[in-house]
Amino acid sequence: MTTTPAAADMTGAVLARLLGLHPKKIDLSLGRTLALLEKLGRPQDHLPPVIHVAGTNGKGSTVAFLRAMLEVAGKRVHVYTSPHLVEFHERIRLAGRLIADARLRTVLEECEAANAGAPITFFEITTAAALLEFSRVPADFLLLEVGLGGRYDSTNVIDRPAATIITPVSHDHPEFLGTEIRGIAFEKAGILKAGVPAIIAPQSDEALDVIRREATRLAAPLLVAGEDFHVHCEHGRLIYQDEAGLLDLPLPKLPGRHQFDNAANAIAALRLLEAGFSAEAIDRGLNNVEWPARLQRLKAGPLVELAPPGSEIWLDGGHNAEGGRVLGEAMADFEEDGARPLILICGTLATKDTAAFLHAFRGLAQEVIAVPVAGDHAGRPALEVAATARAQGIPACACASVSDALAYLKARRWAKPPRLLIAGSLYLAGEVLRSQGVTLL
Repeated sequence: MTTTPAAADMTGAVLARLLGLHPKKIDLSLGRTLALLEKLGRPQDHLPPVIHVAGTNGKGSTVAFLRAMLEVAGKRVHVYTSPHLVEFHERIRLAGRLIADARLRTVLEECEAANAGAPITFFEITTAAALLEFSRVPADFLLLEVGLGGRYDSTNVIDRPAATIITPVSHDHPEFLGTEIRGIAFEKAGILKAGVPAIIAPQSDEALDVIRREATRLAAPLLVAGEDFHVHCEHGRLIYQDEAGLLDLPLPKLPGRHQFDNAANAIAALRLLEAGFSAEAIDRGLNNVEWPARLQRLKAGPLVELAPPGSEIWLDGGHNAEGGRVLGEAMADFEEDGARPLILICGTLATKDTAAFLHAFRGLAQEVIAVPVAGDHAGRPALEVAATARAQGIPACACASVSDALAYLKARRWAKPPRLLIAGSLYLAGEVLRSQGVTLL
């Protein structure tokens, strides 16, 4: 995707206007979205088969696996994800390609005109714009990722998707979803639809109980991980099994044990929807999958030049307790494969439980270097993040930016080059990719 600076400025101006249509950034409700979609001719009724994905962690990776497997099978795939990392266009992929700037600007202006100044949140109106474009471009599937929650999320306007997926449910966004797992699971289970099959990733007992109750009420058939399908690693291979048989597959290109379950979600959905879905497509999809800022190794670019020579630099958008847990698990696995001192460069939002995220790195990270999250994202002050790390028993200091943190580390003497993990916020991850000059395609 190529965009001229002038065109980008024009699109940015439209996006800025849309941000001002509602006093709140998030105001969970379906009413405003449905009202606008009515004015737009109900595009949600004219979509290719939809796979709707909710959950706390792993939604984006599950969608990435689905997309990779479907595309190598020759399918045309629409994708809707959020938030974006570098440019807004990343949220809308039309039949395999990110939406072009002119097309994005036109559909946003069309929705702006149809909305006629009525109060509506940024996510609501941009979701309506995405659905409108998806209805206009032929495709075989639409992969639709929930923004927040599920029941009252703006994506939850599809009356009968082909399938739904609920990835692991854990604590996040307490200001909107509450602090009780049962309540959070109830909101996620809001995407279940009568008679529509649902793939359920590994869950806590209380979350699974809530999901089962909702599925029973709706007569929605469930395929539950650990019961109806199974996945594990054996001799460096990914072994997947369900009632249709066993698949002996390569490990996913996306690193980390948590990606085994995300890959299994995708495989289960495709084997359900596409009887006899090619094992070769699954194999190639696992090798081809791309999902930036999910344990992404940075090997070149301005930030790499600033780091201690020979460092490993990993970037991840993990930001909650479960995200910290899987990252800590991945770093421990890396340590077993090759010992290096682990330094966590961390920036978090004020709305996130920083202590819960950092807890997973106790006894694992040698040090935390706290940095601010730039922009208007309500970032937690770096000094506060550092103090939280020290309260968790991890030595910590604060720097003004990721660049400063890397330069600070480079000035030290290292017996062995360190392993650096930059994490704590998707917005921080986007900031890093932007500074690397990355364009996501």
